[in-house]
Amino acid sequence: MKLPQLTVVGGGQMARALVGGMIQQGVLDASKLTLIAPSSNTRQWWAEKYPDCRTMEGSTNEAGESAYASCEIVLLAVKPHIIAPVLSDPNVDLGGKLVISIAAGVPLATITAGVGHSRVVRVMPNTPSLVGEGAAAYSTAESVTGSDIESVETMLGSVGYAVQVSENQLDAVTGVSGSGPAYIYLVIEALADGGVAAGLPRKTALELAAQTVRGAATMVRDTGEHPGLLKDNVCSPGGTTIAAMRVLEQNAVRGALIDAVNASAARSRELAK
Repeated sequence: MKLPQLTVVGGGQMARALVGGMIQQGVLDASKLTLIAPSSNTRQWWAEKYPDCRTMEGSTNEAGESAYASCEIVLLAVKPHIIAPVLSDPNVDLGGKLVISIAAGVPLATITAGVGHSRVVRVMPNTPSLVGEGAAAYSTAESVTGSDIESVETMLGSVGYAVQVSENQLDAVTGVSGSGPAYIYLVIEALADGGVAAGLPRKTALELAAQTVRGAATMVRDTGEHPGLLKDNVCSPGGTTIAAMRVLEQNAVRGALIDAVNASAARSRELAK
């Protein structure tokens, strides 16, 4: 399925990952993309990366208004505090459009009130969308159609895994997968540092660490086995891995990750206020 005309408001890292991934995967033609961003540096990045797309500063002129009028889907890829100014702009008319927001913590009720209708979807994606390995969840307001859901799943599914959840679960999604890549980057960096400390060259240690994380994640996903069982299968009695696991447990790594997820989810709830 090819996506129709798309207008994106905001062009930061998450938009670059999600929209860039859709373009790379071939479900969105750059010629059908309009990017609205106040930053000239942001507009320049998109114009250089995707010369066929259209970029503009804002909606305060006829060209800006036409960017909304001519599209079928509007993606709000802005920070949470920018949502209200965008939706209150008198030049922005989102009537009849499928509106998708990736602003963390901003509830559907706030967006639908600003848009003036409830054909609205909240999405929590993550940055690995850029390489086709995203993990995203979405929640819909009451007027979203089956065709709209198909468009959303095409967008998200083209760049990884997507699942529909209730809105009250999106904060937890933020904690697990929205913020999750940062946790894993920290793990990869730490594993590589450990390898260097044990005598490996930096490049070799980093490549081994990254591939190990990738391989372990693939094992969990493709085998369907519980990660605890996969862990136990590696821990031979009196062996090297169980010795390492003891150190991780002594340093509360498991508890730290659980707390990190809950801290991220709590912050997402705070942003909603």
